[in-house]
Amino acid sequence: MCSKIIPDALRFLKILRTLQDEGRDSCIYEDDVQILKVDGKRSLCDIFNGDRPVFICEKIIIPDALRFLKILRTLQDEGRDSCIYEDDVQILKVDGKRSLCDIFNGDRPVFICEKIAPDVLDPDDDEEIESHSGDETSQEAKMEPGPQPLSISKARQLLSWYTISQNAAVPPGESLPCPIPLLPLWVRCDMTDPAATAWLAAEVVCPGVKLYSVTCKGSTVDKSTFITLDELKQEHKKRHHQSPFQMVSRGWSQYSLFGSTVVENTTIQSQSSVTADFRWNHVQSILESPPLSSTATLNIKVSSGDPRSPMFQMFRELEFLQILAEGLRTGETEWMEPLETSSAVDLIREYLDELQNTVKNLQNQSAKETQTGKVKMDSAVEASIFSNLMERGDLDFIEQLWVRMRKSVTSYQDVRDCLKLVIQALQYGDIKPWIHRDSSSSLSKLILQSYHHQMDHVSLSGFTPVHMLLEMGLDKMRKDYINYLIGQELTTLNHLSYFLNTEVDLQEQVIRLRKLHHLLEIMVTCSSFLGLPYDRLFLLTQSCLQYYKTCPYDEDHEFNLPIKPALISHFYQKEPAMSWGVMLSSGHGPKEVRTSWYLSDKPLVDHVIFDTDFQNEVTVNGDSEAAAYFTTMTCCSLVNFSV
Repeated sequence: MCSKIIPDALRFLKILRTLQDEGRDSCIYEDDVQILKVDGKRSLCDIFNGDRPVFICEKIIIPDALRFLKILRTLQDEGRDSCIYEDDVQILKVDGKRSLCDIFNGDRPVFICEKIAPDVLDPDDDEEIESHSGDETSQEAKMEPGPQPLSISKARQLLSWYTISQNAAVPPGESLPCPIPLLPLWVRCDMTDPAATAWLAAEVVCPGVKLYSVTCKGSTVDKSTFITLDELKQEHKKRHHQSPFQMVSRGWSQYSLFGSTVVENTTIQSQSSVTADFRWNHVQSILESPPLSSTATLNIKVSSGDPRSPMFQMFRELEFLQILAEGLRTGETEWMEPLETSSAVDLIREYLDELQNTVKNLQNQSAKETQTGKVKMDSAVEASIFSNLMERGDLDFIEQLWVRMRKSVTSYQDVRDCLKLVIQALQYGDIKPWIHRDSSSSLSKLILQSYHHQMDHVSLSGFTPVHMLLEMGLDKMRKDYINYLIGQELTTLNHLSYFLNTEVDLQEQVIRLRKLHHLLEIMVTCSSFLGLPYDRLFLLTQSCLQYYKTCPYDEDHEFNLPIKPALISHFYQKEPAMSWGVMLSSGHGPKEVRTSWYLSDKPLVDHVIFDTDFQNEVTVNGDSEAAAYFTTMTCCSLVNFSV
């Protein structure tokens, strides 16, 4: 009996000795046993208290690994985006950078394994839901559940199959075919283990795999519970034994410069936001402010219609323009509430009488009307500097008509009656109005004809009056935007030609004007609220113009602008960061390994609900309470396959 056991023991000893002395991390023994050399303290958690490596033997389940490999290979090669595995596991192929947020830095697709979400509604509850269809509870019941995590044991099982399937050292025969690298595999975990693991992952690198673990903690304001930079470095060293050992530290953070604010315990919500991202090397301490040598980028997302914006009055003007365009398209118009107490017809008649009875030139009259309008504008935006820049002193006759009509008309009949008064005054020669040379509206052509007493007949029936009014508004607002952009030397007429083209149909003209308005909203936000210098505004203008020449209107699009930290230091140096992180890295290329620690005002994990009583209450350029942060730690280990 002993003579039979001793050769087996010697052979097993030889395998262990080779694994220990040659720096390898794993090997296969007797076709169905995998031997791993791992960190005992981490791998055995509370079971083993030693601080040195240990051997772990585990059974290789080749058939299961083969079946799992086949599923992943089909998903990867056939262009599919998802599939079901073993009835309760859903495998998705997604964009890694978007789906894993700040956890994964790769720029290629990844597999994500998650538990199949339970049915949204229980069939037995259908009647109850229908009877309370208007209730808030029923609305919540109908909401689709978010992604669901798997147990830690299931996650480890899936990762072991993934790893085995990519190990070329697995014996041939009944085992695996020659492996072709798979996309990285990430598995959602339920955080029920002592380390609170939220993700486990593996990524194929030659000649082995990188194993990732992501752990999370709920929100806290107690900074004394945060890991120190030295402790993080020690954590990194535990996994990576390189000689000579080189470690690089990189920091990143994000600050909110403009967005929702809290005033007297009341949150003023805003769909607009300007955040600043910072990147720097040689981190000295946790939560340090970005040095002035950092690389900084502004992320600018602006929504039109913010009452705080100096552009709000122009937004309302554009809104009326869009209502007219929609009315032409659908045949139905929802008129805005009038801003004037007098009727539209009375306002236009009064204006035409003034033109007939005055001997003052039209330019002085225009300046007077502009000054009158200025009082209302300034009171609305509290004497904003920008409003002065937008106002023009050269409003012509048609633009003056537009200003009056857009504030007072409430029906098709109003529009028709107003234009009828104007056309009659032109026909009888009662007025000889001045208009801009480049005016392109139908009314401007009639005015030019009236100079020679040869006016075409115009039938003010159907939608013709609304069509004429829309042209008047387009002409006026285009000149408003040109006045600012050219006046501030942010662009040239050449670069604006796409937006000013009058040869496309009216609906397309409105769309392009809306894009131009959005551009100005962005410029005003960055100029009025952030005080950006001319060179940055110029660069941002060119970026926006280029984007909107080829892309549809999109208020959710985020424009990026490189900037020197010194230009915005007064915004962020006294404010808590929205997020802050540090990454330690060793090695190069495929063998680079990283350990990162991340603070954020929102959890980076969307498949686990965190219990917390803390909420950030931060104001822009104001006093702020201590910021509450979620912590996320990502660890990476490199495991080489035996050859």
